[in-house]
Amino acid sequence: MIATKSINPKVTIPPLENGDKLTRTEFERRYHAMPDRKKAELIEGIVYMASPLRITQHGEPHARIMGWLSFYQAFTPNLQLGDNCTVRLDSDNEPQPDALLRLKQDGKSTISEDGYVEGAPELMIEIAASSVSIDLHQKLNVYRRNQVQEYLVWRVDDGELDWFRLENEKYIKLQPNADGIIKSKIFPGLYLNKAALLAGDLAQVFATLQIGLATPEHQSFVN
Repeated sequence: MIATKSINPKVTIPPLENGDKLTRTEFERRYHAMPDRKKAELIEGIVYMASPLRITQHGEPHARIMGWLSFYQAFTPNLQLGDNCTVRLDSDNEPQPDALLRLKQDGKSTISEDGYVEGAPELMIEIAASSVSIDLHQKLNVYRRNQVQEYLVWRVDDGELDWFRLENEKYIKLQPNADGIIKSKIFPGLYLNKAALLAGDLAQVFATLQIGLATPEHQSFVN
C-alpha cells in the first residue's frame, strides 16, 4: 500500500507588499495576518508601506502636532484625537493618517464595532517627508472626495506647512493672518502659529492656542 502525504488545510495568506493592488477587505485580511504589523495604507486600491521613520524628519514634528492638538482637546468637549489610526474611508481607501481630530457626536465619522474609524474625520494631518508626493496628490484627492473638511500637511524637508479647507468640493489653502496665525474653520479656536511650530517653539505655539481658546467663538462651540 502506498502512503500518501496529508494536505495541510491551512491556507497561507500572502504578506502585504508595496504596490499590491487589493480590495479593502483583502488588504485588511493580509494586514491582520502579519505578525510584525507595520504602518500600511490602501490608497486608491494600492498598498503603501511606510519607510523607517527618522526622529528629526518625522518623530519630533509628529510629537509637536500631537501636543498642539492634545492641548486643544483638553479644553474642548465632544472631540476624539487619534494618533496613527486606521480610517475606513471607502472601498478603495484605508489610510492611516499621522493624526486626526473628529467630532464624537454629530460628525461625519463613526466608530465601528471592531474599533475602527469609518467615514471622514473632520481634520486629518500628515507629516510628510518621503511621503510628500503621495500626501499632496493621491491622498489629497481621496480626502477631498470623501469630504474630509480640513487637511493639514507638514512638509518637513521643505520647511513648509499646507492647511486645506474644503469649500465647494475643492480644497482651498488657508492663509496665515497678519500675525502669522492660521485659524481652523471647522474647529473654532484651533489657532496655529505657523512660524513657531516650524521653529519648534512650543511655548509660543501654546500661547497662540490659548488666545484661540479664549475667543467667544470657541466658547460658543463648547456650549
